[in-house]
Amino acid sequence: MRKFILALIPLALVSCSSIKTAVNNNSNPRLNYINTIEVPFNQEFKNTVVGGLSSIDYDQKNDLYYLICDDRAVYNDARFYTAKIRIQADSLSSIDFQNVVSLQNQKGEKYSNWEKYPDSSIDPEEMRYNAKTKSVVWSSEGARVVAKDFAVIQNPSLQTASLTGKFVNEFHLPANLNMQKEEKGPRSNGVLEGITYNSDFSKVYTNVEEPLYEDDNQATTAKGGMVRIFEFDTKTRNNTAQYGYLLDPIAIEPNPSTSFAVNGISSIQYYGENKLLVVERSYSVGKQACTIKVYLCDFTAATNVKDVASLQNEGVTLATKKLVLNMDNLGIFTDNIEGITFGPKLANGKQSILFVSDNNFSDKQKTQILLFEIE
Repeated sequence: MRKFILALIPLALVSCSSIKTAVNNNSNPRLNYINTIEVPFNQEFKNTVVGGLSSIDYDQKNDLYYLICDDRAVYNDARFYTAKIRIQADSLSSIDFQNVVSLQNQKGEKYSNWEKYPDSSIDPEEMRYNAKTKSVVWSSEGARVVAKDFAVIQNPSLQTASLTGKFVNEFHLPANLNMQKEEKGPRSNGVLEGITYNSDFSKVYTNVEEPLYEDDNQATTAKGGMVRIFEFDTKTRNNTAQYGYLLDPIAIEPNPSTSFAVNGISSIQYYGENKLLVVERSYSVGKQACTIKVYLCDFTAATNVKDVASLQNEGVTLATKKLVLNMDNLGIFTDNIEGITFGPKLANGKQSILFVSDNNFSDKQKTQILLFEIE
């Protein structure tokens, strides 16, 4: 497949009301597309259905990838996979699953089926491997289902687990991540979507996919929304900082115009001090493909909004963002990209970076793994 070399495209942020945006003139990385492979729909591995892959992370020492599944124990146990992803002649050739591990709660039990016992279920979204502690950190979005005669209110979580899936500990989430019946705090299915460690595993970052109710409205085709990126100390597991980030507007008008459409942060990858690669995923009914954009986010000069009730506050300076990649420009089909990781060095000496898509266990969608090299 032809490579597409992407020119650096700086982006000027649009300010919201009197929100200030920090200035950042650093150069961008450049991502060159190499190729894509797919996992067949409903492929089975060790009596589980492979699908719903919502994250990807690379263990360099063992040349092994970790991929969490966002199954709420409906098809099989809440779980994650390990896999070998083969790169030959600087190109993806195959993925070979190595193991599947069931996640456990604090009692050492497997999580319940969402459709039968929602209160004791879980919604896995992202996972990262910690090479220092030989463990994984993973997130759940929780649940906010409010109906006339029925409600499920479940807080999101950020947990550490052993490589056998056993609960180790839980991070102390700030109060603004508590789910509520009122329209306050996180939105349903828009909570802890990305995770990444810094280079020495002393910090972990996570983000909400969509704005908290008090921070902003959801993105529309006319306007983006403001979301938060959270920083935690891995030893104390306490939240040490929060930063505001402005999403793009939804890329495509839905068809019909009243149908569902969304844009949010689906994954993040540490890039350097105070810098993250941020994956924005936009989807609109009427178009099968998603619009996937990757930004270089820098929060060096951004306000720590940990103690700020709303991002609408006039004193808030948001993180900067510069466009690194718009997958619409590649001339390929891109599905629901939910994971990003640095992979191994390629034979040509360049650093690889991989993305994975979540097919939502639908035969209308694809589980894709995309390979790029970084300039």
